[in-house]
Amino acid sequence: MTVPMTDSALAAAYDARAAEYIDRLGDIAQMETADRALIAAWRDATDGPLLDAGSGPGHWTAFLSDEHHEACGIDLSAQFVASAKGRHPGIRFEVGSLREMPYPDDAFGGVLAWYSLIHTAPDDLPEMIDELARVLRPGGSILIGYFDGSSRVPFAHAVAPAYFWSAEELTRMLAGAGLDAVGSERRERAPREPSTRAHGAIIATRRPPSPAT
Repeated sequence: MTVPMTDSALAAAYDARAAEYIDRLGDIAQMETADRALIAAWRDATDGPLLDAGSGPGHWTAFLSDEHHEACGIDLSAQFVASAKGRHPGIRFEVGSLREMPYPDDAFGGVLAWYSLIHTAPDDLPEMIDELARVLRPGGSILIGYFDGSSRVPFAHAVAPAYFWSAEELTRMLAGAGLDAVGSERRERAPREPSTRAHGAIIATRRPPSPAT
């Protein structure tokens, strides 16, 4: 049985391997071409400020930040945030949990959660998705990257226990938070990719509030 990790334990696990992670996966040039294309297309189709939720070393946050978008990042790992601030001056990064973020309601036009929900225990994930939806404007868009497989099945990730999800299960969970899925993808990994596990991504938009009755 997999024991869910606390935020502090997960932060410590990533802090301990931050230098190794940054060396192997901390630069946008190290990311897959297909991932860059998907995230760029999502960014370019999204209006308003963007949040990189689980920003790690900040490479995706910097990728989101262009002449049309202001982006900021939040991550549990103090080591990641310190590195991101040093490598990407001018972009705001802060240490914090996705369970309770220091942003007002409706603050962002888009939220990127790129493999940042994989360690969340299945019973806790709806609450975290609710929090991501809270900071997203009505009509705003969220892009989630995850490991595709049988939902809720744990596996031994290199840093901390993680879970597989399916597009169908995530679509239901997003709908419960007022987010309607508008697109998804799945692909197997190429031999040269860092992971061997199948990739999944899903895009959803936040519903406008219901008219007062």
